[in-house]
Amino acid sequence: MANFNLIGSSDKFQVVLNQIEMIAPVDSAILIQGETGTGKEVIAQAIHHAGPRHQRRFVAVNCAAVPAALLESELFGHERGAFTGAVTQTMGRFQAADGGTLFLDEIGDLPLELQPKLLRVLQERQVERLGSGRAVQVNVRVIAATNQDLWKMVQERKFRADLYFRLNVFPITLPSLRERRDDIPSLVKHFVQKFAEQQRKTINCIPDDVMEDLMNHDWPGNVRELQNVIECAVILTAGSALNLQSAELGRQITESAPLRTLDGAKRAHILATLRETNWVIGGRRGAAALLGLPRTTLITMMRRYGIAREDPGWPDAQTDRSIRNQYRSSLPAFQ
Repeated sequence: MANFNLIGSSDKFQVVLNQIEMIAPVDSAILIQGETGTGKEVIAQAIHHAGPRHQRRFVAVNCAAVPAALLESELFGHERGAFTGAVTQTMGRFQAADGGTLFLDEIGDLPLELQPKLLRVLQERQVERLGSGRAVQVNVRVIAATNQDLWKMVQERKFRADLYFRLNVFPITLPSLRERRDDIPSLVKHFVQKFAEQQRKTINCIPDDVMEDLMNHDWPGNVRELQNVIECAVILTAGSALNLQSAELGRQITESAPLRTLDGAKRAHILATLRETNWVIGGRRGAAALLGLPRTTLITMMRRYGIAREDPGWPDAQTDRSIRNQYRSSLPAFQ
């Protein structure tokens, strides 16, 4: 597991890390449960890479993403002529993962009619391709995951009890990001470095107020949402300090929604640049120069997007009087 990147040192995440160490060498079935975006597939990959099957394939299937009519063929394969359109023999995911690990994501969405067939494969370690009467031996470790309450589904007869117990030999419950807030700074630094490298930027500072905003958010989308927010922030950062805007990115954090318009993205980018230059507009190191715009054009765009510094004391001595006069009539925050 040392070679696999799992970020977090909080008490609740440490429990998960300890569980991975215990179960990785063993071939028992695993059921990973947790909210959307908590990293269930990442944990499954970590278990695979930490175990004796790490040199063989890790194969993932999202049971919710494959149409029910095709899922049986996807899992078990089919013979030529087994159904309309089956022009060749096709190997299913179980055979593709032979010797390795099969990750069944969103297992709660597995159709009821397929559940006894999956149970038989888990018990017998054999699969029969559609249209074939011959069983093929497979040696596969199965890790299943869901964001649903699978036991409740069993009680409601929406999921087979025998399959549930077969999959739930070793349960792992992933904490939400709200439950492991101490890990947010490490995750933020990791994602900033990752996306800055991808975008060929140098971002070596995460301001305290930015980190505070990130720490205080509820993160309904968990680690996936945090990753998306940081990627967007890196895109909009013009200098070396990460900019997370209260106007546009702040709305994204509050509503967990992406920027919806091009104008919104432009506004956020201008605001990020202004904060990076401490609201200095003109000069060689001013916001206009960084944005590649004439000073007058930037002023016009600021008026258009209603951009005003939150500090009522602005403009300061570094801001020329003409800018202040232009804004005085339309933006009270500048007075």
